[in-house]
Amino acid sequence: MVLDGILSILEPATIAFMLLGTTVGIIFGAIPGLSATMAVAVFLPLTFKMPQIMSIAFLVSLYIGGISGGLISAILLNIPGTPSSVATTFDGVPMARKGQAGKALGIGVFSSLVGTLFSVIILIFVAAPIARLALKFGPFEFFAVCLFAIVLLSALISDSLLKGFTSAFFGVFVALIGVAPVGSAVRFTFGIQALELGFEDLPLLIGLFAVADILAASMIRPTTQKVEIVQNYKIKGLGFKLSELSGQGWNFLRSCLVGLFIGILPGIGGSASNVIAYTVAKQGSKHPEKFGTGIVDGIVASEASNNACIGGAMIPLLTLGIPGDGPTAILLGGLTIAGITPGPLLFQSNAIFVYGVYTALLLASVMMFLIELFGMKYFVRILSIPKYYLMPVIMALCVVGTYGTNSQIFDILGAIVFGAIGMLMEKYGFPITPFLLGFLLGGIMESNLIRGIQYARGDLIGGLLGSPIAMVFLVVAFLALVWTIISRYRKARQAQ
Repeated sequence: MVLDGILSILEPATIAFMLLGTTVGIIFGAIPGLSATMAVAVFLPLTFKMPQIMSIAFLVSLYIGGISGGLISAILLNIPGTPSSVATTFDGVPMARKGQAGKALGIGVFSSLVGTLFSVIILIFVAAPIARLALKFGPFEFFAVCLFAIVLLSALISDSLLKGFTSAFFGVFVALIGVAPVGSAVRFTFGIQALELGFEDLPLLIGLFAVADILAASMIRPTTQKVEIVQNYKIKGLGFKLSELSGQGWNFLRSCLVGLFIGILPGIGGSASNVIAYTVAKQGSKHPEKFGTGIVDGIVASEASNNACIGGAMIPLLTLGIPGDGPTAILLGGLTIAGITPGPLLFQSNAIFVYGVYTALLLASVMMFLIELFGMKYFVRILSIPKYYLMPVIMALCVVGTYGTNSQIFDILGAIVFGAIGMLMEKYGFPITPFLLGFLLGGIMESNLIRGIQYARGDLIGGLLGSPIAMVFLVVAFLALVWTIISRYRKARQAQ
């Protein structure tokens, strides 16, 4: 099975699409205002007619390229291409201003490779045992896991608990629109026949993560001011000497572990891990005063951690069907469209596919490293393209891809509506990821809750109390909520 999984990726067409996906992902990551999430969302419709493993390999390549690509503009423009590269600017920009931009880029790309490979190797070793444990899950356990993911994400991702939970509740509400899975009751359609089938995943994903950004960008008046790009850099070989990374072993390991752990937590992802890893590296350094002046340690911590989130986010996706961040939430939609149901049974029913995904992750990591290293000068030129040229093209791709779902105008209208909703949510501080997670897990929670109640003969409380695994997840979710409330109360008191 392992060999079959590897060979399923080593097809010429699959490798060609992976090269394309990695390159496009790097471009989306490098251009400020675009992102890895948008890249996966925009190109998801291209996978409709692809074989299962080819489609996921393409999406995974977009994901890996998009996360790493943010370091290019972070170092050369002082504008992180993605939130995952915010901390890269802290030392990457000072290093570039010293005339060491090539060195900063080389270290950043190498750290991205190390972080991704580390997390994927951990994924390979821990996913199967977790899946075996998850095979013991019944309906109450799956309900508790989904509720745990939504509560944890809503509590941690937003500065306002109320806004986080409101966003998640709205996502669950949208998931319930249409015909009920049990009893076939029609809910929340308001007499609109098209809503009886509910909303498809793709129009909602494209609307929230692509159309919303395009609408937001259209509200900003284009500036005629040219962006200053650091051009005086040269990358010879890796861009740095291996001796310059001596003593960075503990920094690499610590940052990768930070990224891996945060990647596993639902919805947090690289946007938090890079800053946390940078802070941890600074606090653990013998010379913390040098951070922010252009040292290797800061770039290593940021880029190793944000790419380590990739493997971490894939762990709950493959083993439990719960996405770890925005791109993996869209990957969940891609898996569903491809006819793959992620979860513990996937490792038994389609082990070849699982090993194919592992191979795709490893191969895409190496592709990302080589393409960035040898194509850096071309990616730098792309940074000078005005966004008002790019956005109409991306919008056209969104419309075509959304229409291709079911060949219905209703899906295009849905994408535009959710795009407007996403834009307004961002404007008023309501996080989008809890909404998306609520939408993707709402149906799973409902069906498992109904099955559990039927299994317990109507005794919901007794059924939950009779499941130790479900109670562990519910207690941890409650403790995380209490801890968040207390910590924010203390911060508010200190601020006063």
